[in-house]
Amino acid sequence: MSANVTDQLTEMGRRIESGSFAIVDAEAGEHGWNPDAWQVVRRIVHATADFDFVHATAMSDGAIQAGVAAIRRGAAIVADVAMITVGLSAPRLAHFGCTVHTHIADPDVIERARAENSTRAVMAMRKARERIQGGIVAVGNAPTALLEVARMVREEGLRPALIVGVPVGFVSAAESKEAVRDLPVPYIVCRGRKGGTPVAVAAIHALLALAEAEQKGEA
Repeated sequence: MSANVTDQLTEMGRRIESGSFAIVDAEAGEHGWNPDAWQVVRRIVHATADFDFVHATAMSDGAIQAGVAAIRRGAAIVADVAMITVGLSAPRLAHFGCTVHTHIADPDVIERARAENSTRAVMAMRKARERIQGGIVAVGNAPTALLEVARMVREEGLRPALIVGVPVGFVSAAESKEAVRDLPVPYIVCRGRKGGTPVAVAAIHALLALAEAEQKGEA
């Protein structure tokens, strides 16, 4: 594996990050997560400084393995908002051939949402349908995006490799995550109203780190 994939931090930055993770480990105490799943949950806590995510995070069986496998085969990542695209590490994604796509600001998406009295988030997910199939969905902001993906899975047989469903908010945020938990696809969600773009980005970065470690172990 090329050195620049995991060695982007300075020595000082690496020490700060390691110290932060050590504090999370110490303050979380006994949590019941297996080591790989804990990498995801710990990074979410690190990104938010909110230990509620230790218990609010929920994952389907095999979600971590599905996410790592998708990254290693260069799966597309479909995000609900551009903030996720900005937050993800381009060099780390490029190492695996992964690309990130968001359509919420596309003119045709906006026009269609207005015409159908829907939301841009819904129409953006419909536009991304081909990339969602076999890809990773990352929703940190718009519950309607997550609900639309859930509908496409139930009604149209769409099968993303993994759904990271962590929209924040009050209207349909908690309900959209519960809808994902009933789907026959791998998922990582955080139950309740909390979530957000930093949570989605943290989960994807944790999966990238696990994919890098797995690749390095094979070298």
